[in-house]
Amino acid sequence: MTTAQPLPGVEIWRGGVNTWDCDEMGHMNVRHYVVRAQEGLIGMAAELGLPHAFSPHANATLLVKEQHIRFLREAHAGAPLYMLGGVIEMGETEARILQLLIHPTSGELAATFQTTVVHATPRDGQPFPWPRIARERAEALKVEIPERAQARSIDLSPFTPTASLARAEALNLSRIGLGGLLPSDCDVFGRMRTEQFIGRVSDGIGTFIHPFRDLVVEHADQKPQRMGGAVLEYRIVHLAWPRAGDRIEIRSGLLGTDARTMRIVHWMLDPATGEPWGTSEAVAITFDLDARKVVPVTDAARAALAAHEVSGLAL
Repeated sequence: MTTAQPLPGVEIWRGGVNTWDCDEMGHMNVRHYVVRAQEGLIGMAAELGLPHAFSPHANATLLVKEQHIRFLREAHAGAPLYMLGGVIEMGETEARILQLLIHPTSGELAATFQTTVVHATPRDGQPFPWPRIARERAEALKVEIPERAQARSIDLSPFTPTASLARAEALNLSRIGLGGLLPSDCDVFGRMRTEQFIGRVSDGIGTFIHPFRDLVVEHADQKPQRMGGAVLEYRIVHLAWPRAGDRIEIRSGLLGTDARTMRIVHWMLDPATGEPWGTSEAVAITFDLDARKVVPVTDAARAALAAHEVSGLAL
């Protein structure tokens, strides 16, 4: 369906989907959506009067504190895309940015981002007030959040993080990733690039979620010949920023299910200290790869999955 109403914002990125951006599901992998969002954020900073915010010689930068993402329509190899951006709100040192990734041929939304950024010193990441030019331009860039970009299945309320390695052990959360950051995984200031969290979850999720997808298919009224998975919505919160040489461990658990989706929590932890680098919640589906549609979670499947839900799990 073609978008009926004009979408808000100014153009901050334009490009397309490469074959190597796509995964085994045949569509662009989640990490590359976040890469596009980060490139768009460079364009957004320029619109706010901060054209060098992500350059090595910057006097100020924008740190991504949190992202809410909705994945709305698949993007396949060769598909053109562009991004609009605007300012939802701006505080003393933070701002919430709207980013809309769009299929230009149809006008349909591919994905939406509500990105909370911190105006900070580039090397030590200390917040400090926005300059006057950014405040003035933010007023001209103000946008309302379209209905399709609003949170649907995830609560965006403030929270107190519960993630830690000790807590992960107590809850018996599955380890889906373990490794270290290479210099190529980091930005010009030496901090982990924003797509690394969602990308490493994507790398390790298969072994964790395959048994759950099998249960969905086993109890489905119409069983797909080929099944896979996709994510519909994500909340990612960065609590600290690892640097090159730091180690990362991903722990995951099933939070709950409904008639279409599974809700999963992922913690990114520092195995050296046990402290969290970040935390996230994802809404995932089992996907019929031939029909390109959701495989419903029947009552029987929900009953079977309930045995795998982790009581007490939270962001």
